[in-house]
Amino acid sequence: MTHEIRTPERATLARSLHLLVAVFALGGFGIELVVAIIEGPGIAPTHTERIVRLFSYFTIESNLLIGGVSLALALDPRRDGPLFRVLRLDALVCIAVTGVVYNTVLRGIVELTGAGLVSNTMLHVLAPLFAVIVWLWAGPRPRVTARTVWWSTVYPIAWLVYTFLRGAATDWYPYPFLDVHVLGYAGALTNATLVAVVFLVLAWGARWVDGRLPDTDRSPPPA
Repeated sequence: MTHEIRTPERATLARSLHLLVAVFALGGFGIELVVAIIEGPGIAPTHTERIVRLFSYFTIESNLLIGGVSLALALDPRRDGPLFRVLRLDALVCIAVTGVVYNTVLRGIVELTGAGLVSNTMLHVLAPLFAVIVWLWAGPRPRVTARTVWWSTVYPIAWLVYTFLRGAATDWYPYPFLDVHVLGYAGALTNATLVAVVFLVLAWGARWVDGRLPDTDRSPPPA
């Protein structure tokens, strides 16, 4: 790994870029939450169920993850620690999966206008794109080890288990490619496995890149 001198100007820019990612992710979520609160139940049986469903979407959870982590890095671009490393990798890979899956599988299924179109663009396009770009430029690095990668799988596995258990209890699934009613368990589990493979490929890819891009923690020597 090469070293990259972190100047005060570069640190300030890194803070601003992390904050930009947080604005896209948390702003998009904020719009969705306000709409859900104002519009009432919508197609859900109750208003409470609509809010629960909102928080059950992988898109929403991945944006909350990247938004929270990016906000923490905006406050301290060198933030570190075993748990934070896992959260950072989870946030990065999950938001990347969100962008990939939406733009290859789900785009165009629902026609959107107004606030829905704005939030959708922020959550599925701008947040994923800028999260990856900012990570490549600002890091922080090095942060990703094999242990970090394996621990990062806990969250997506837990989300899949939660999704199938809740789906069995409520007959509602957040995405068509996981809908047991339409696909059966064999089809839905096959699709879940494919998403898990994409996650692992991206996580190990992040580890490979993390070890080859410049170390962002190196500061200039004192004058």
